[in-house]
Amino acid sequence: SPQNTFANESFMDELANAAGADSVEFRLRHINDPRAKAVLEAAAKKAGWPNRPAPSQANLKSGRGVAYVRYDRTEAYVAAVADVEVNPADGHIRVTRVVVAHDCGLIINPDGLRNQIEGNVIQAISRTLKEEVKFDRAMVTSLDWREYPILRFPEIPEVVIELIDRPDQPSVGAGEATNSAIPAAIANAICNATNVRLRTIPFTPERVKAALG
Repeated sequence: SPQNTFANESFMDELANAAGADSVEFRLRHINDPRAKAVLEAAAKKAGWPNRPAPSQANLKSGRGVAYVRYDRTEAYVAAVADVEVNPADGHIRVTRVVVAHDCGLIINPDGLRNQIEGNVIQAISRTLKEEVKFDRAMVTSLDWREYPILRFPEIPEVVIELIDRPDQPSVGAGEATNSAIPAAIANAICNATNVRLRTIPFTPERVKAALG
C-alpha cells in the first residue's frame, strides 16, 4: 500500500499543479465519499492549510504537502499533511511537523490508537528518508546501523493527530494505515519547497542533490 499510495498521491499532486488548483481542493473536487472528504478537511484545518511555516534558517527551503488514502480501499481513512525543510546545499531533508486525520470507524481505545499513529508516522519517515537494503552480487551489504540508518530521536517531528470517531461504523484496523500516506505527503512537500519531483524512495541526500542539480 505505501508504494501504491506514493505513486497515486504524487501523481494526484502533479494533476493539481497542472490544473493550477490547490492540492486539497483538487482532491475534494474528485471525491464523493463523505468520510474521505472529512479526513482531508480535518487534516487541512488542523495543519492551517495551505500556509506553510517559514524555514528555520535562511539557507533552507520549506514546503508543505498532503496525501490521502483509504487503506486497502476497505479499511481506515487517513489524510496527512507534512511540513519539510530542504537544504539544497547538502540535500538533507528534515520533516518538521506531520498532521494526521484518522477515521477507523468506532474508536475503542483512543490512547492506543494515537500511539499506533505516532509509531506509523515515525517509521514511515524513517523509511522515506533513510532506510534502504543494499546488496552486491553475493549478499546483502547493509548489515549494520551505519549502512542501514534509521530515524534518530533528534529528527522526530511534531506529530499532531485528529481522531474522527464513528460510533455508528464498525471498527477496522489502524496499525498500518498511516504508513501509506506519509511518503507521498513528504514527496509533495518537497516538490512544494523546491519545484522538483522525487520519484525514488528513500530520499537520501545524494538523490536529493542529484535531483536539484
